[in-house]
Amino acid sequence: MSSLPNCPKCSSEYTYEDGLLFVCPVCAYEWTAESETNSLEDEKVIKDSNGNVLTDGDTVSVIKDLKVKGTSSVIKIGTKVKNIRLVGGDHDIDCKIDGFGAMKLKSEFVKKV
Repeated sequence: MSSLPNCPKCSSEYTYEDGLLFVCPVCAYEWTAESETNSLEDEKVIKDSNGNVLTDGDTVSVIKDLKVKGTSSVIKIGTKVKNIRLVGGDHDIDCKIDGFGAMKLKSEFVKKV
């Protein structure tokens, strides 16, 4: 009996082959053997304005005055933002800024400290 890989989504060991695909009966995820080897290359790398790679928990600094949508407030240049969280989408940084609360920022307007 050949050893089949665990599911890349839920890590279930109950995978089976269906033609050229591997199938997980727990989460219904389907993948090929080629996609399993390329899964690390598919992850999106988020970089700051200087090209430094950002990771969860980094501290960044705002590089330009940013208007806060829906208010007359402005996040000033040089404001430090601690413990960022990277998310998908247009605004790829989730954070809390002192005096403003929870915010979403674009990585092109910050630099790593």
